[in-house]
Amino acid sequence: MPGRIACEWGPPGIAAVAGDGALGVVVVFDVLIFSTAVVAALDAGVWVHPHAWGDGAAAAAYAATRGAMVAGRRGEAEPNLSPGSLARLRAGTHVVVPSPNGAACALAAHSAGVPVVLGALVNAEAVADFLRAVDGVALLVPAGERWPDGSLRPALEDWLGAGAVAAALPWAILSEEARAARLAYEGCRTRLVDVLAATRSAQELIARGYPGDVEGAGEVDRSAAVPRLGSASDSSAEWFVNASHPAV
Repeated sequence: MPGRIACEWGPPGIAAVAGDGALGVVVVFDVLIFSTAVVAALDAGVWVHPHAWGDGAAAAAYAATRGAMVAGRRGEAEPNLSPGSLARLRAGTHVVVPSPNGAACALAAHSAGVPVVLGALVNAEAVADFLRAVDGVALLVPAGERWPDGSLRPALEDWLGAGAVAAALPWAILSEEARAARLAYEGCRTRLVDVLAATRSAQELIARGYPGDVEGAGEVDRSAAVPRLGSASDSSAEWFVNASHPAV
């Protein structure tokens, strides 16, 4: 069992807790895009390489050296960031997925040498199972979105994802922030899909024609996949593997 479950927002939260030296694992929540899409990909046997957002040429060059495809924005040619698009790829395919929030957090943790996994509503119980065997502090990181000026826009859906994992763990080991996320999740568990659909991020997706992605993101515990960046035997691996066993 981890010594403590902490909860902080975004890459700055990762840096702050990593500086304490006791961080055992980071769990990144980007519920309506990255985390749920990577879970869908792993369930289909597709390997996802996270990449920084905003430099298509760099992503294409990286993909070319690894025999991988590049995922674009939702609505662009497939593959794209919609979970269904990644799930339709042939098993064994490698795909580079740029993301401004989830991938950014995952890469920040990985570059700091900290094991990182992805959490979402769809795999909350599986992630909690994984954390039960982790030594040190487990940090839950809601990724959030970005305002036009680049500042963090807290995203309720990511907070609820962190709360769903916290709800499956002992109250005594949760930080106050993790307890607050848990209480938020428990308070809307019976109307979760409606709450998700009303968030700003979900409204943007629905307006673009992706109501199914919002509904799918709210299907709690439909997957046992735990996306982990790298593997237990190769910490330099560059893509997510399914660490459904409880070992970091």
